[in-house]
Amino acid sequence: MSRRMPMFPLGTVLVPHGILPLHVFEPRYRVLMFDCLRGEPEFGVVLIERGSEVGGDDQRFAVATVARIVEATELADGRWVVLALGGRRIDVREWLPEDPYPVALVDERAELPWPVGDAGAAGAAGAAAAAGAAGAALAAAERAVRRMLALAAELGEEVAPADVGLSDDPVVAAWQLLAVAPIASLDKQRLLGTDDHIERLRALEQMAEEHAVLLAYRLKRE
Repeated sequence: MSRRMPMFPLGTVLVPHGILPLHVFEPRYRVLMFDCLRGEPEFGVVLIERGSEVGGDDQRFAVATVARIVEATELADGRWVVLALGGRRIDVREWLPEDPYPVALVDERAELPWPVGDAGAAGAAGAAAAAGAAGAALAAAERAVRRMLALAAELGEEVAPADVGLSDDPVVAAWQLLAVAPIASLDKQRLLGTDDHIERLRALEQMAEEHAVLLAYRLKRE
């Protein structure tokens, strides 16, 4: 069933298991923080398709991520410094009147299980192949993203360390790789909406490799 959820449109993409630091200064979002901390400490983060983060009148994508507040400090002038963690993906079904901050009716987005190699005798071969493909896709994407991070760091860009730790859970690790990958927001949004783990990881690997080529070229010119 659809549920009402306070929403925070941003010019950046939050993915499951990603970390989102926020500096909240607009009056309407100060109210959002107060309401969330008084009740359920979570809100939806959605990428702005057109428009600005400040002032409203923006157009937004339909796939978003629930952000759960893990730290929140109100400053003396009413601004908030917030740290949130990406959780479940959601689909925005309908935008409701803003009073005073954006609110939407959202549905939880179903998550596909990670392929495993145990499906009984009948499907054992297919299951093993799927599990192997998923593991290979994760390993390849990890190599590509770590190389991209290393090159970006050599250029002085502020990115996650190339040796950033990942979860032992492959589903979590796959999302963490996307979270730290310094790729364009539109590309990250497209992958956020991709349900199939292998498809998402292979696309991430390709994006990371293409970006790494550009980074390596820039390093040679310096």
